[in-house]
Amino acid sequence: MSKILVDTSVWSLAFRKTRKNAESEIIVNSLIKIIRDFDVVITGPIRQELLSGISDSAKYEELREKMSIFSDHPIYTADYELAARFNNECRKNGIQGSHTDFLICAVAHNNDFTIFTLDNDFSRYSRHVKIKLIK
Repeated sequence: MSKILVDTSVWSLAFRKTRKNAESEIIVNSLIKIIRDFDVVITGPIRQELLSGISDSAKYEELREKMSIFSDHPIYTADYELAARFNNECRKNGIQGSHTDFLICAVAHNNDFTIFTLDNDFSRYSRHVKIKLIK
């Protein structure tokens, strides 16, 4: 099995105090299994997204500390270049996306990672760029 690049949306769900439904619990349990199997991958931009917007400094530090056990996968020039190509390809086909999303796609593609996300935008990207998603 390939490594799993876990997107911000999944991390955010896992760290919420309350979860809305059984599906949320299934997703969190899947993340726990990925972590236990040492298959989890995170990048600096995902870490930044996860930590951004936390105005309570104690909560920020608590989350920062929890996430500190995971090392950031390196991002190289080839990843940024492929992210730009993926962005261009999707835009040509009428699909907009964030620079971080396309960087996630590029890192996953270049390293044969599967992306674990709750963000439906990635399904749209996958119609035009070669990425693997957990469904």
